[in-house]
Amino acid sequence: MPAGKRLLVKNEITVDNKETKQEDVFIQLYQKPNSSILGYRLRLNLFNLAKKNADTSYAKWLAKKPNRRKNLAKLLSEKQVDRLGKSFLVSGFSNFLMKTGEAPVVFDTISTKKSLRRLESFYYNKGYFDVKANYTRDTSVSKKIGIKYNVDLKKPYIIDSLKTLIETPALDSLYQTRKNNSIIKSNVQYNTEDFNNERNRITTHFRNNGAFLFQQNYITYKLDTIDTNKKANVKLLIKDYSYREDDSSKTAPFKLYKISKVAIYTDHTTNKNDIKIKDSLEYKDFFLYSENKLKYRPKAITDAVFITKGSLYSDNSNVLTTRYLSNLKVFNYPTIQYKVDPKDENALIANIFLTPRKKYTFGASVDFTHSNIQDFGISGNTSMGIRNVFNGAETFEIGFRGNVGASRDNANPNNTFFNISEIGIDAKLNFPRIFFPFNTEKIIAKSMIPSTSISVGFAKQRNIGLDKQNFTSAFSYNWTPTRSTAFRFDILNIQFVKNVNIGNYFNIYQSSYNVLNLLANNYSTNPDYFDNNKLIIGSGTDGFVNDALFGTLSSSIAASDLKTIRSIEERRKRLTENNLIFAANLSYSKTTSKGLNDNSFYSYKTKIESAGNLLSILARASKQLENQSGANTFFEVEYSQYIKGEFEFIKHWNFGTKKVIAMRSFAGIAVPYGNSNSIPFSRSYFSGGSNDNRSWQPYSLGPGSSGAINDFNEANMKLAFSAELRYNLFGKFNSAIFTDIGNIWNVFDNVTDEANKFKGLESMKELAVGTGVGLRYDQGLFVVRFDLGFKTYNPSKIENERWFRELNFSKSVLNIGINYPF
Repeated sequence: MPAGKRLLVKNEITVDNKETKQEDVFIQLYQKPNSSILGYRLRLNLFNLAKKNADTSYAKWLAKKPNRRKNLAKLLSEKQVDRLGKSFLVSGFSNFLMKTGEAPVVFDTISTKKSLRRLESFYYNKGYFDVKANYTRDTSVSKKIGIKYNVDLKKPYIIDSLKTLIETPALDSLYQTRKNNSIIKSNVQYNTEDFNNERNRITTHFRNNGAFLFQQNYITYKLDTIDTNKKANVKLLIKDYSYREDDSSKTAPFKLYKISKVAIYTDHTTNKNDIKIKDSLEYKDFFLYSENKLKYRPKAITDAVFITKGSLYSDNSNVLTTRYLSNLKVFNYPTIQYKVDPKDENALIANIFLTPRKKYTFGASVDFTHSNIQDFGISGNTSMGIRNVFNGAETFEIGFRGNVGASRDNANPNNTFFNISEIGIDAKLNFPRIFFPFNTEKIIAKSMIPSTSISVGFAKQRNIGLDKQNFTSAFSYNWTPTRSTAFRFDILNIQFVKNVNIGNYFNIYQSSYNVLNLLANNYSTNPDYFDNNKLIIGSGTDGFVNDALFGTLSSSIAASDLKTIRSIEERRKRLTENNLIFAANLSYSKTTSKGLNDNSFYSYKTKIESAGNLLSILARASKQLENQSGANTFFEVEYSQYIKGEFEFIKHWNFGTKKVIAMRSFAGIAVPYGNSNSIPFSRSYFSGGSNDNRSWQPYSLGPGSSGAINDFNEANMKLAFSAELRYNLFGKFNSAIFTDIGNIWNVFDNVTDEANKFKGLESMKELAVGTGVGLRYDQGLFVVRFDLGFKTYNPSKIENERWFRELNFSKSVLNIGINYPF
């Protein structure tokens, strides 16, 4: 520190002789100590590592010897020698350190006095009109200083009475209708924020009931605190409308305007001042104009407009109209303008200008990939969108995707480089209304911005896993009762999965194969099943399983081994069976989040799904749908029948200074019944991964205490809870300390292994606990996340070895993700 200067190392605030840690109090201070991590001022030390005026030092170094500049210029050039002083080699690293670091906070008396004034103002606005503040210094450590702010609040002022003087009678009448909703109440401590909120309330009420010209600045308050014994008598003043005419100011009572006409310009171009109308029509008191031939059915546009003839002007109607029109995805952000009707000075003409988006849009992307399935792959996506398909503001999207890859693990008789492939097509048609034979507006009002979507998709794989063929289709309704709530109702959600290459099962599920191979080598297995002491996948694995369960080996195999073989075979059948799912589901979500920067909110989602009931009715109506095993089929596939429910709750608490505690809890269960005794793989649950329990890899936790013996472990019930403390390190780098708790279990299905099953409260001891730390880089548009998890409590171990036995880096799990996990 320079002579006579001190580094600010501590701020302390006491209020009425009691120390406070409130963040909203500390943010009033102009000067704050340098940031620290566990007491170490990392950014300050980085700043101190930088060379100050590195380019000046370079110039002095050049001038130190007469021939140094001349010799350097021979290697480079005169211009490059000059530029070298500003290069990363000379000054770039120092500039980086100064940018990343933090300059020392040098104590400043002026800033401290300004902080005192802000503290007094802060408490004054909370009703402490006689507040006084001072500060003391702690200079016991050389070159450093600590500041203690002392605030003496004294007795607060209480609201005593509230009177009103509203000059415009129409506004006074409006005010009286909602007078009981006033935020300012007697016998409550004065708070400036309450007065600001009351201004907002009154303004919103007036502007939603015709007061088009009213603004918040017309509302003023007068406080009488003289000789009132710490009581404040409040007078609300709302004066008449003021305006200028010629060179003089005039006033007049506010008018409550009605809408006399709604004009919609459906193809307005913003760069045109003059509108030349070529086509127009009137539809239910709306006037539609077009500069070309009108391309939209009137109802599709007018359903999105909440400004109606004869109604009072309303800001809410403006907002709803803008939201609905934007949600159509057919127009750019609309412009709504009002002007006084020349035929009626108490009425407004609403002009809505719509600028259509391009009818056709195209997109394409290419990715290069590497995974455990393919050594090298190229995937591509193309998409096309069509707007206003049937002249009712509908949108249609179709996309094609494909992938070709090379894999050394697959048979390749033709010696071709690309020996695996996948193709798919997806299409979606969206209607900006409820597509239903009957009028549903009494149930789902158009203010809820309803829409209907119909989607279909097909994908086909070759030489990838079991070579699945996947057909999906959905018919969905969506609506938002409020800005914070949303419903989705899939009246029909279909998925048909066909496994073409089931003989490849044991090439994929290597853990199951290794166990089976080990058991086969322990018994007198037919030698024809082996190739170099390894079971031949296909003939060998099938032969050994059949002999063990039903043939010559069934009497000689130990009961525990027989149970393992039976479990492997049941799982193989489950994962290679074709699935037909005809489901309906309803989901609801709510959030109090006000945007990306809102760090104090909660949200929850709930969903219920039922599958197979429609096909069950059809199955009962036709005896031909019953197969030999007694289960019903459709298109020669046993259809799934189950009911499934899920609930997720997320809560964030903001503790200021970029500290947030985030919590998530999840519960889900799917119960098979009727035609099914298990849940399809695509509808089951797994645990582990970057957005779940981060101390386990995906599919590697559970079920229960079984120890995740399969390659892909899944079950039909899941509980999960996660919490993390997020805090800023420096700049765009953030960190987190997290705990994840959860597991999956089998319940009400055909799994018989007790280690996998949920057994009520006693299964709570099988909840796995993972803890860890995370590093996050907040780029702005997205967050790059690195989380390192440690198995703190592993339910797959014996009971006295579950806690703290795997807290080492060799058994940790690194997860890389984009954006926060919740």
